Amino acid sequence: MIEVHELTKRYGTKTAVDSLTFTVKPGIVTGFLGPNGAGKSTTMRMILGLDRPTSGTATINGRPYAEHTAPLKQVGALLDAKAVHTGRSAYHHLLAMGATTGVPRARVDEVIDIVGLHEVARKRAGAFSLGMGQRLGIASALLADPEVLILDEPVNGLDPEGILWIRHLMQGLAAQGRTVFVSSHLMSEMALTAEHLVVVGRGKLIADVSVAEFIEQAAHDSVLVRSPRAAELHGLLAAPGVTVLSVERGAFEVTGLSAEKIGDRAAAAGIALHELTVQRPSLEEAFMELTKDAVEYQTVGAAA
Repeated sequence: MIEVHELTKRYGTKTAVDSLTFTVKPGIVTGFLGPNGAGKSTTMRMILGLDRPTSGTATINGRPYAEHTAPLKQVGALLDAKAVHTGRSAYHHLLAMGATTGVPRARVDEVIDIVGLHEVARKRAGAFSLGMGQRLGIASALLADPEVLILDEPVNGLDPEGILWIRHLMQGLAAQGRTVFVSSHLMSEMALTAEHLVVVGRGKLIADVSVAEFIEQAAHDSVLVRSPRAAELHGLLAAPGVTVLSVERGAFEVTGLSAEKIGDRAAAAGIALHELTVQRPSLEEAFMELTKDAVEYQTVGAAA
């Protein structure tokens, strides 16, 4: 379990992280989301003891990272996949890491197989592609079989097969009762991978809820209606608080009325319906809506 309480980090007059409080529980994948500059990486670095907080605390399984006698067995982290000795092979990089915490050679071979680097394990890490480097970083995080995993953009550089693999890996580790805390800008993947979200903006907490609750907070559902008498039905549904938008000929989108009420009104008027589909916002749409006031870097217009 990761527990963050009133965590704050200032750099001069800039507050990068502002009184964050949240808990990352074991048994589920928790996504860590926020616009660029929101303080995600700084928060992760403070959890791992790489940056000292201005105030507040961050603990892993009840202790600050630095107080664990065998920290690699408590938490595995991927913050920067490029942080390897480029002249070493993947195998010797992991072997050197393992030597610092008593990890046997057999475990090095095991994680190399887990991440799919068996064929290139003896090649220099400096020659690895971005995706291969990510797999090596994930192997490093898994090396000591930790109870907690902290992964910053783990799908970066992975192909579709690799993205599916890391998704199933994270979900499988969480199902074993481990704590999995993952940051990503790829909203479509977070929607498929995470069950819970911690969302920050400008260093402050925006949301600490399930994925479903986060989407519900963002926008109202709409209903796609398709009918051979669309124009007539369009007029019947118009009312204060109801918005009816034409989508295409024979179809329109309604907000402010449930699918049940639309169906009842159509039936009362003897109007056939060919489609009545509830349209829910995506995680990406919800994220854009709820973080729109917390975006530090915004475009102001199209490039010339």
